[in-house]
Amino acid sequence: MGTLYLVPTPIGNIADITLRSLRILFSVAIIACEDTRRTGILLDKLVTEFSPNPEEKRKAQLLSYYDQVEVQKIPYIITLLKNGKDIALVSDAGTPAISDPGFKLIRECIKENIKVVSLPGASSVLTALTVSGLPTDKFQFVGYPPHKPGHRITFFQNIQQSLQSLDATVILFEAPHKLIKTLTDLQSVFGDIPIVICRELTKIYEEIRRETISDSLKHFKNKQPKGEFVLLFHLDK
Repeated sequence: MGTLYLVPTPIGNIADITLRSLRILFSVAIIACEDTRRTGILLDKLVTEFSPNPEEKRKAQLLSYYDQVEVQKIPYIITLLKNGKDIALVSDAGTPAISDPGFKLIRECIKENIKVVSLPGASSVLTALTVSGLPTDKFQFVGYPPHKPGHRITFFQNIQQSLQSLDATVILFEAPHKLIKTLTDLQSVFGDIPIVICRELTKIYEEIRRETISDSLKHFKNKQPKGEFVLLFHLDK
């Protein structure tokens, strides 16, 4: 059988790719990815920057694998793996299967006794946590909040309740166009607590803001939020 490799890709700075990740991406038969165009551009850059023999390295077939087609593509990918094809799974950026499609495929591979190898590498969750200045011994990653306001409030209330028994730093993602709404809902549930907002981690315009939620609201209401956001907070007891 083939092997499914979980390969992290840079979250911004292309130099953050690992040597092992390069070796896998340049050697597997197929790369399953969220966006074949974005992954293709990344691979071309990686070849230009890091491959001594570019004409020999760009061989992998790109296979589209995103949320809407995940369930339909799994049987096909399993068949390829059973026929001896090594496959790399990547997300658009960072470690695959973290708030991105992948876990269903991984679960099916385990069920079918297909080898799964996870490579260490870039992760906006851990990058944000370590730079935040908040406690790192326990953390709770909750992904993206729900879209609907009522569901989002309930979501934050459930987190608040969980923190009564688990003293942890909370980490979440948010899209730029929903940042103001999420900050407002966080303030309504937790009060005007200190928060860390990490924007565009490892990129040219990286920004780390450590302030109260009200100060963040003042800042971002005066400008249109842009980029990728990771939010963190810890409730002092």
